[in-house]
Amino acid sequence: MSAIGLVETRGLTSAVEALDSMAKAANISCLDLKRVGSGLITVIIEGDVADVNSAVEIGKLSPDRVGGDLISSNVIPRPHTELEKLL
Repeated sequence: MSAIGLVETRGLTSAVEALDSMAKAANISCLDLKRVGSGLITVIIEGDVADVNSAVEIGKLSPDRVGGDLISSNVIPRPHTELEKLL
């Protein structure tokens, strides 16, 4: 795993749209789709640093297309092995 990307949205539809857009835009894999609570969903992806950066940038645009809200996003390049165990 070279990088981890996270995109958090309000609503499942926004999260699924973000994941679909990210998967079509770059060579990434979905690690998990976590329901945080209060309608917040976090999409967690992995891949090469450049692919994850591109995918997260595309994923950040997706909630607007379906009327959802982007809450936050982040890319973690070269995550520590202990972090990998949590995910």
